Amino acid sequence: MTERPLLEVRDLSKYFPVRGGMLRRVVAQLKAVDGVSFDVPAGKTFGLVGESGCGKSTLGRAVLRLHEPTAGQVRLAGTDITALGRQELVAWRRRMQIIFQDPYASLSPRRTVRQTIREALDTHAIGDNDGRNAEVQRLLEVVGLRRQVLDRYPHEFSGGQRQRVGIARALALKPDFIVADEPVSALDVSVQSQVLNLLAELQRDHGIAFLFISHDLAVVQHISDHVGVMYLGRIVETATAGDIYGEPRHPYTQALMSAIPVPDPKTRRERIVLPGDVPSPIAPPPGCPFHPRCPQAMDICRVQLPPTVNVGTADSPHEVTCHLYDEADGVRADDS
Repeated sequence: MTERPLLEVRDLSKYFPVRGGMLRRVVAQLKAVDGVSFDVPAGKTFGLVGESGCGKSTLGRAVLRLHEPTAGQVRLAGTDITALGRQELVAWRRRMQIIFQDPYASLSPRRTVRQTIREALDTHAIGDNDGRNAEVQRLLEVVGLRRQVLDRYPHEFSGGQRQRVGIARALALKPDFIVADEPVSALDVSVQSQVLNLLAELQRDHGIAFLFISHDLAVVQHISDHVGVMYLGRIVETATAGDIYGEPRHPYTQALMSAIPVPDPKTRRERIVLPGDVPSPIAPPPGCPFHPRCPQAMDICRVQLPPTVNVGTADSPHEVTCHLYDEADGVRADDS
């Protein structure tokens, strides 16, 4: 019997109302996330990639109910957290945390490191005063910082050190699941590797599941078990990291992968350049949202949303949302 994933996301959507006119009536909906589904097993990392503005960060926040979902369901350890009331949700927040993208903006300049990390322990009344201080010191050591920095303020640290403080804060409640929203994008390359290695070590030692959001394809490949490719609020391809990077199927994924630099100067990769810009999520195109930029678009793509097809196996699914693949047997429609 297959073990149930720790996190199950089904048909999750988040729309933001667009208001206009003198009376500020709702005149349209900005579809930031539109019918997204994926799973994250315990102790694994699901990487989420896509262009800036495609809805990745909004999806991460909607999963945690930092943005209230417009529709859909999020189940954590079998419990539908989208159906929980405010008081019930507070208790569940101990099991799910977030590491924010900007280590400069995500820490209060008026709080010391001790106060920042202790806040979660104080809010949930975990332990006594001495126990909380001891836990803060332990967490600092876990993320590679010395206890001598406990009473310093964020402006006294480098970007990498601040992000370590943010990671320690996320770990304070011993969560099962963490959304890592571009956690290394604001850091130098040398510091990025240190933080990524730290996250991998924490996952190995504590069995934490991650939703790792990034636009850096090389970083996602390094840290992820499964990868989802997002375009204009929808996930268009999902598979293991090896399958996504080894044999991308969706035309958008193929274009993204063609942009990854090759470290060997003697090896050249044919770059797929997509025409035009990403359409507005307020007025997405009919049919497949990617068809105005797709080099392989067909007539059906302009009028009908494509189905999600498994082009892999039952044991190792590789799901693609594209008309190029036959819904019945998962082969390319032009090969059948």
